Amino acid sequence: MTQTLSQLEHNGAFIDRHIGPSAEQQAAMLQVTGARSLDELTARIVPVDIQLPAPAAIGDALTEHQALAELRAIASQNQRYKTYIGMGYTPVLTPPVILRNMLENPGWYTAYTPYQPEVSQGRLEALLNFQQVTIDLTGLDVASASLLDEATAAAEAMAMAKRISKLKEANKFFIADDVHPQTLDVMRTRAHTFGFELLVDKAEKAREHQELFGVLLQQVGTTGEVHDYRSLIADMKARKVVVSVAADFMALVMLDAPGKQGADIVFGSAQRFGVPMGYGGPHAAFFAARDEHKRSMPGRIIGVSRDAAGNTALRMAMQTREQHIRREKANSNICTSQVLLANIAGLYAVYHGPIGLKRIAARIHRLTAILAAGLMQSGMTLRHACWFDTLTVEVDDKSAVLGRALDFGVNLRTDIHQAVAVTLDETTTREDIARLFAILLGDNHGLDIDTLDEELLRATPSLPAALLRQDAILTHPVFNRYHSETEMMRYMHSLESKDLALNQAMIPLGSCTMKLNAAAEMIPITWPEFADLHPFCPANQAAGYLQMIGQLSQWLVQLTGYDALCMQPNSGAQGEYAGLLAIRRYHESRHEDQRHICLIPSSAHGTNPASAQMAGMSVVVVACDKQGNIDLHDLRLKSEAAGDALSCIMVTYPSTHGVYEETIREVCQIVHHYGGQVYLDGANMNAQVGITTPGYIGADVSHLNLHKTFCIPHGGGGPGMGPIGVKAHLAPFVPGHSVIQIDGVLTQQGAVSAAPFGSASILPISWMYIRMMGAEGLRKASQVAILNANYIATRLASAYPVLYTGQDGRVAHECILDIRPLKESTGISELDIAKRLIDYGFHAPTMSFPVAGTLMVEPTESESKVELDRFIDAMLAIRMEIDRVAAGEWPFEDNPLVNAPHTQMEIVGDWPHPYSREIAVFPAGSENKYWPTVKRLDDVFGDRNLFCACVPMSDYQ
Repeated sequence: MTQTLSQLEHNGAFIDRHIGPSAEQQAAMLQVTGARSLDELTARIVPVDIQLPAPAAIGDALTEHQALAELRAIASQNQRYKTYIGMGYTPVLTPPVILRNMLENPGWYTAYTPYQPEVSQGRLEALLNFQQVTIDLTGLDVASASLLDEATAAAEAMAMAKRISKLKEANKFFIADDVHPQTLDVMRTRAHTFGFELLVDKAEKAREHQELFGVLLQQVGTTGEVHDYRSLIADMKARKVVVSVAADFMALVMLDAPGKQGADIVFGSAQRFGVPMGYGGPHAAFFAARDEHKRSMPGRIIGVSRDAAGNTALRMAMQTREQHIRREKANSNICTSQVLLANIAGLYAVYHGPIGLKRIAARIHRLTAILAAGLMQSGMTLRHACWFDTLTVEVDDKSAVLGRALDFGVNLRTDIHQAVAVTLDETTTREDIARLFAILLGDNHGLDIDTLDEELLRATPSLPAALLRQDAILTHPVFNRYHSETEMMRYMHSLESKDLALNQAMIPLGSCTMKLNAAAEMIPITWPEFADLHPFCPANQAAGYLQMIGQLSQWLVQLTGYDALCMQPNSGAQGEYAGLLAIRRYHESRHEDQRHICLIPSSAHGTNPASAQMAGMSVVVVACDKQGNIDLHDLRLKSEAAGDALSCIMVTYPSTHGVYEETIREVCQIVHHYGGQVYLDGANMNAQVGITTPGYIGADVSHLNLHKTFCIPHGGGGPGMGPIGVKAHLAPFVPGHSVIQIDGVLTQQGAVSAAPFGSASILPISWMYIRMMGAEGLRKASQVAILNANYIATRLASAYPVLYTGQDGRVAHECILDIRPLKESTGISELDIAKRLIDYGFHAPTMSFPVAGTLMVEPTESESKVELDRFIDAMLAIRMEIDRVAAGEWPFEDNPLVNAPHTQMEIVGDWPHPYSREIAVFPAGSENKYWPTVKRLDDVFGDRNLFCACVPMSDYQ
């Protein structure tokens, strides 16, 4: 049939690449669900009063190549100046073997958080390496598997100091006045919500203050001074004051470890271990503490345990989903951590090893010494006598110096009174030093770098011997073997092959939206125009970034029904906190400071109550009825009881139970009636986009999980982005920034993250997704997500009861399978089914959340009918296996489910089981078989024997 040009162009659209089921597959699936079209299915499921009357005005879809060309033109507006700004961010040389085989590899970036350790041993080992790097460099006992950024890590250190302090009446926290300004900004925000009194002064003044529960010092101050804090730390420790130290990974290679000097907590950014600046992120923060405080640490900790066969195996220890257990009593609200970036940093250390890292650090320091020597020979004054990589140089004519810098295409740090600062890094060259001499001294400086280098052999070192590291670092074999590219490539491949990611199979996790992260979306994040910008560069140099962020913000405003958007929060949990903070600030602006009660349905995601507690609110739980809906009667009672103390409600829509609640507008109206605000959690936005919006429903603020709905990949547990959309009355109260001020873009409010636009370098992913899908494609994506979920629910309903449905008997974009009746009758649990799915080649659905004893399945729109049928066939086959256990054919204590998963090593040895090897390892056939490398983890052993460092290499064998 002859087609028009428009038809031919439409047939090449990205929409059909992103959405898994073809038109024919969609028709077949609709027939199973009893609907004639996607529109009919949507109309039946989504309450009529919240369906949008018209699509969002975000334009038509572009092809992949058209969108890439448009974004390339935008990126070209960014100016890549040579940057010496420092302040915790430096240019890096990402090893190409890591760039290609990890950052650009879907086997790494599409993996999910390692809650199922049997299919996550590769990235767990990479994270254990990162923890070992942190332990070695900080000199402390226990490290976490990364936090979000240095500033939020500082805030977490402050909160932890209060938790572990023995001085329970103390409420003051002291901060040395030369910590990075963005760190202080975030800490001021957090201290206000916690009710702490902050004291900021010269570090030595800490001795003069009483009633301190903690102090924060920075080993290398923001203007470059390397401090000897041993005496001060000893004095604080004698007073039982908890000591936290901000440190720099590269400086720690040379400097004495703060943990050895008595610090209780050490943290910082791992960015300069191979992770591009990216206009602010994403970057992993490292965090370490003493062993006695390990159960009060924020974030995730990877621990060494054993599997059912007694072999060494890794798992997430202690902090695994701790918000869901402890809720408002959780140590932190952290959910996303920067796993992909932590793995890059850890592998950077593996690739370079201790000798390579020492060479890099020594070279940076040597170049700094040459620069310092030349400046001092020329009569310039350096503000500090002891430095590692940063010099603060006093200048008489600052404008002339900065003018020359701009002429040379160079950014210096400019915010220091009567001085400029220069931070060197691993990309700095001899030519750069010569250029810096010309900038700081003028063309006729007469300095020769080689001569200066020779003279330094006879000069007094800038770093006293007492401050230098004397102990060995990274002695474990993993850091001393993989230094050729061949070896490194094979090591990374060996880790990747242990894991199950989206490049191999569907990951049917409910509430987590594991959809396609298209290659075209991922390509721009490594473009130098996006990767190389410093977050505090002049705004005119980031014109492309600001245009891209502005466009993406406007699209998200349209898609959420809000009036304004703030891009700063760099995770979903940070978005929750920022949204609640905006509500709190709004009430305070109206002199209603007494409004502190946050209503949260009992079904809510665990980060909700944790975030409310962090925002200084009191959590009151609202009941849900037997259908999983918010109990309106209980909501009215709780709202009335709160009265003028009601601050807000946090709701998720569709509900955490996977249903479009019919009464959501009424929920909003009740809370508004009592003067509260409505926070609508954006976790389930994939069932809203193009169909309804939070703003249209009646909410005041939402966070958006760009790493769920808008295609930023999960990366094995991060990066994430959690921007917040707000109604106009809340717009003045979203986070701003103290270092960067851009009129009309950033408010004057305190920050929640280190960089003004959070993890800006991954925003091109969501920009590309929306640009390639257009309004039509985004609506269709939501509709197909709903179709896929209902197809699974319909086909599995006879084998596994679907726990919650809407009034028409259908679900939203996910469904909860109730395993409790099966467990009661056969003894087979949801855990057994989850582990048996590994033998069939699948990651498990979400287990025991939001209801214990259940599996929550979310297929997303990206999975084709072929893959959905493969999953359904696996679940039905498992049900038949359960029936064989129930019939007594296989004993309860020895069957394929309770022994799952099965490894290759098992089938080559003696076989004592009453089922065959073939049933064990090839239940779905041998094609594209995934082999787990360990059996089921022994969680009890891991909890009782917590060990969180690299084990001896003999144990890896």
